[in-house]
Amino acid sequence: MTAALQIAIDGPASAGKSTVAKLVAKQLRYTYCDTGAMYRALTLAAMQKQIDLHDEPAVLAVLAEITISFKPGEPEQQVFVNEQEVTQAIRQPDVTNNVSTVAALGGVRQQLVQHQQKIAAAGGIVMDGRDIGTAVLPNAAVKIFLVASVAERAQRRYAENIRKGINTPLAVLQQEIEVRDKKDSTRAVSPLTQAKDAVLVDTTALSIEQVVAKIIAITNEKQKDMNK
Repeated sequence: MTAALQIAIDGPASAGKSTVAKLVAKQLRYTYCDTGAMYRALTLAAMQKQIDLHDEPAVLAVLAEITISFKPGEPEQQVFVNEQEVTQAIRQPDVTNNVSTVAALGGVRQQLVQHQQKIAAAGGIVMDGRDIGTAVLPNAAVKIFLVASVAERAQRRYAENIRKGINTPLAVLQQEIEVRDKKDSTRAVSPLTQAKDAVLVDTTALSIEQVVAKIIAITNEKQKDMNK
C-alpha cells in the first residue's frame, strides 16, 4: 500500500509555494493546507479591529474570537473568517505588508502550528509556508525549499496583482519583497530557513509545470524508498 506522506514546501515570498503546493496536492489527491492564508486572515481580522499588530495579547484575543476555515473553489480555494469570505481581502497590499509582523508573534505561531499539525496528522497533506519543514512538520517525509531571484519574484507578484486589479509599481513590489525577506529570515521565532533535509529547488528559470513535476518525482522516489 502506498503511504500517504506529509509534504512540506517552504520558501520566501512569491517563490511560487502556494501555486505549486495546490497543483502537487491535486495531482496526488492530497489535502492542501494554506498556512499563509491563516496568518493573513488573522492579520486582516486584527487590522479591521484596529489592533496594534505588535500587541501579542491583543492579537491572540482576536484569534480566540475567530474561526478560520477553507472551502474548495475555482480558480482558487476560498478562505473564510467566521462566515465571511476573505479570499481576495487577505491578498491586498495592506495585509501583505503587515502579515510578517503577526507571523513573528510567538504565541500566535504556537496556536496556529498546533492547528496545522492536527490537520496534517493523518498524512496525505501538502503544506506550504516559511517554517513547515523546520517547525510545523519537522518529520515530513518530503521537504522542499523553493527559491527564486528577487527580480523574478517581484515580476510574478506584479503579474498576479494585475490579474486581480491591484496596480502596484514593479519597483515598489521588489522593495516590499526585499523587506519581507529580511523580516522573515531574521525574526526571533521560527525564522525562514532551509531544513537540513530539504531539497532546494530554484524556480527562477522553471515553469510552474516543471516545478510541480520535479516535486512529484521527488515524492515518488521517497515513496519507493519507504516501500522497500
